[in-house]
Amino acid sequence: MELRSEGVLVLRKGRFGKYGGQYVNEILMPALIELEEAFNRYYPTPEFQGEFQSLLRDYGGRPTPLYYAKNFSELVGCKVYLKREDLLCGGSHKLNNALGQALLAKKMGKTRLITETAAGQHGLATVMAGNIFGLETEIFMGVKDMERQASNVKRMKLLGAKITPVKSGAGVLKDAVSDTLREWAACSQTTHYLMGSTVGPHPFPTIVATFQSVIGIEIKQQILKKEGRLPDAILACGSGGSNALGAFKPFIGNKDVKLYFVEGGGESLGADNSAAAFQLGKPGVLHGALMQVLQDEHGQIKPSKTRAAGLNYPGRGPEISYLCETGRVNACYTFDKEVFEAVKVMCRTEGLIPALETAHVIAYLLSHREEFGRGEVVILNYSGRGDKDLKAIMRYFYGP
Repeated sequence: MELRSEGVLVLRKGRFGKYGGQYVNEILMPALIELEEAFNRYYPTPEFQGEFQSLLRDYGGRPTPLYYAKNFSELVGCKVYLKREDLLCGGSHKLNNALGQALLAKKMGKTRLITETAAGQHGLATVMAGNIFGLETEIFMGVKDMERQASNVKRMKLLGAKITPVKSGAGVLKDAVSDTLREWAACSQTTHYLMGSTVGPHPFPTIVATFQSVIGIEIKQQILKKEGRLPDAILACGSGGSNALGAFKPFIGNKDVKLYFVEGGGESLGADNSAAAFQLGKPGVLHGALMQVLQDEHGQIKPSKTRAAGLNYPGRGPEISYLCETGRVNACYTFDKEVFEAVKVMCRTEGLIPALETAHVIAYLLSHREEFGRGEVVILNYSGRGDKDLKAIMRYFYGP
């Protein structure tokens, strides 16, 4: 049960309100216990922190800049800063978590990494981190995602990863996660599952959010230096929630800072490709945790097919589910037409090509600019660059 002390919710281990937990086959429990114990043992130590921070700085290129987007700000009417995670080595925020978990896997004596990927950025980050520590890497990827993210598939292969196509189900991220969990159940003694987002059974959501929180820590330091105060709002896109929680966590206690979690709305909320789980879904168990999930009328998991592969996971991680349910985070969405227009606007105003995932937050600000006053300071977590999406972007604007 939940405990309350002086009006503050005390969360049970592995739970965020009713969300979270470990709904897994008993075969996986020893691996999850081992992982939690290792994280609690190694992560707080000066040795681990020294190695991790050194890698983030010298290999990853942290801290990433907080860029004042002057031209874009004049267009939308508020003061907009971009947290430039696209400048992290590999092109997205995914490397933060990959380096942390790969280091942890090495400390645990593992020799192999497995993971899932959709947009390909997490798979790319995992093989990069695996190579640093001499760990074999296998990436499970849905066949549909392999086709539309072909450039990242080539990068992963060049770096030496084994790419395992996932043909089951709809051939997208949900199915890749399922296959990765099955593989981990068979080989966890030698292999670490490097979970890519704040989903899955405890302790994965906490571990991923912890490694990604470097984003928000830097934002807080940088905005205080630039503006002398905290921002009025922070916006981040998401499905599982890793880049959003990475930006939000250091600000959750700052109640005056509004937090926006932007989902993929697809063509419309009624379309098959809508991924707006907070609008269309309900709580359910997916991949070992209770979370907000897209479901059909029979309670079956309903896959989404948004243009942004990285927003296609049908569940929202337990912590972001809890924060949206309690109202601390505003759950919102944008439609595909707005997203592609946002790509063009960012290209023309700031000379930056965003990933389609990142373009969702740009689109939300463009289409809801009345929510943000002229004197307000707004930060967009610019989670990735658009190299991987150029084919889709060019096809949308100029045809085949």
